[in-house]
Amino acid sequence: MTPDDMVLTPQGVRFAGRMWPCSIGKGGISGRKREGDGATPRGTHRIVGMLYRPDRIARPTDWAKPIGPLDLWSDDQSDADYNMMVRAPYAPSHEVLRRADPLYDLVILTDWNWPYAVAGRGSAIFIHQWRRPLYPTEGCVAFSRRDLHAIAPMIKYRTRLIVP
Repeated sequence: MTPDDMVLTPQGVRFAGRMWPCSIGKGGISGRKREGDGATPRGTHRIVGMLYRPDRIARPTDWAKPIGPLDLWSDDQSDADYNMMVRAPYAPSHEVLRRADPLYDLVILTDWNWPYAVAGRGSAIFIHQWRRPLYPTEGCVAFSRRDLHAIAPMIKYRTRLIVP
């Protein structure tokens, strides 16, 4: 571990000299992550990107990419674009990135099962805003809006999310 790592603990995520309250997947932590199990996968996950809603928030870092109205994330394990960002129209199963609620106004991407996805291992483990305090996710790690927006600019090229 390095000082730049985000480390999940029972109290939250330890990062940048602070403890940040967070929520994890409703399926707990798993060393055998599967599509749809609601678990947060155990392991060391590199941060590989950041997405944001330019109609709602300012660009959080110079390397963040805007989420457009046609941006989706494929969660269809039988499709060649499984666990990749895709654009509408897209018939296979997917998640809309430009949501009506604020959950994905700022999304930090991890390398879980990416870039060469293995069918069934689960798609996209994001770091995003929580629905409400400590409310479980579908496997992602979520923070309060305030904390997520404070964390985002501190992420460096070598930052990793470590889930022991």
